[in-house]
Amino acid sequence: MTRRLARRAPGRTPLVRHLTAAAALLALGGCNTVVMHPAGDVAVQQSSLIIWSTVLMLLIILPVMALTVLFAWRYRAQNTEASYEPDWDHSTGLELVIWAAPLLIIIALGALTWVGTHTLDPYRPLARTAPGKPIAAGVRPLEVQVVSLDWKWLFIYPEQGIATVNELVVPVDRPVKFTMTSSSVMNTLWVPTMAGMVYTMPGMQTVLYGVLNRTGKFEGRSGNYSGAGFSHMTFWTHSVSPARFEQWAAGVKRNRWQLDNATYLKLEKPSEKVRPIGFGAIDPALFKRVVAMCVKPGTDCMENMSNAGPAANDRPQRDGEAKGALTRDASEKGEGKHLSAPHGQSPGAGDTGSEANRNMTKLEIPAPLRANPSKEG
Repeated sequence: MTRRLARRAPGRTPLVRHLTAAAALLALGGCNTVVMHPAGDVAVQQSSLIIWSTVLMLLIILPVMALTVLFAWRYRAQNTEASYEPDWDHSTGLELVIWAAPLLIIIALGALTWVGTHTLDPYRPLARTAPGKPIAAGVRPLEVQVVSLDWKWLFIYPEQGIATVNELVVPVDRPVKFTMTSSSVMNTLWVPTMAGMVYTMPGMQTVLYGVLNRTGKFEGRSGNYSGAGFSHMTFWTHSVSPARFEQWAAGVKRNRWQLDNATYLKLEKPSEKVRPIGFGAIDPALFKRVVAMCVKPGTDCMENMSNAGPAANDRPQRDGEAKGALTRDASEKGEGKHLSAPHGQSPGAGDTGSEANRNMTKLEIPAPLRANPSKEG
């Protein structure tokens, strides 16, 4: 019995290997490469850029891999018919091929990247919604203000006067302008089938344009690790017809919840796996305060920290005030009068140990020390 099992065991090994390979193929078949199957014109152009860049790089990678195998086989030790030239060190033709081919590919990649970078600039308004479909005059993009919270997404629709959490709904074939910021740490808004990724940062405002050309339900997430709840910082993006979008907005509008300062401060607290929420009314100035980091009562807004009143360039020059570089005539050269330097004897100069001596704008040895040089050490 033992001998029969021993004889059968080797026969089972190929079957196990085949089953393992089949299981691996089935697992890979379940993968969905959403980046390469986009639903919006911007994402389509980005996927094309990826494909062409890969093809150009394979023009070098594939020949190098093939030649590596070819050389290893041709000049193996057992092949006595292969030529043996230990003193060979140069070939002009080979050098031209080795250097010219990569140079041409780098030039092509550079041109492709330069054009793609400018065409797909996330801050650049869309010129079309699809190939051959330019945006008609008077068509405004849908404004969506985005705030990345810990660990959820807040979407504010200023035109509709509503807001949602972890749910994004946009009309099909209409450009969308995302204006984004963060409540605490950096995140990245990413809807792979719609457009690329752009960071959200506290105290700053970033912009991303995108469009979806077919209706459906598409996954969105953060592309930047931001803490314990990052794995569940996802949301669904629904692309619907314009009429369906108006119905949805009207439905959210009937919600009794309002997004004001107090509600936002509660929403801002860290939480995970938050279900979609709708707010039927919003504070129009809330997003601006989030960007300026002054939602909390009593907090000074960042935009007001530089000066208490109007900007220096917005008021006339005062008497005795030095002329700024931006207000000088082209004929005026040289340095202006230093009005901030202390004049005369610095306070406390003759007072050893006085707090006034901390003023280092005028270094002068106090009189008692000058009278007794031995104390200088």
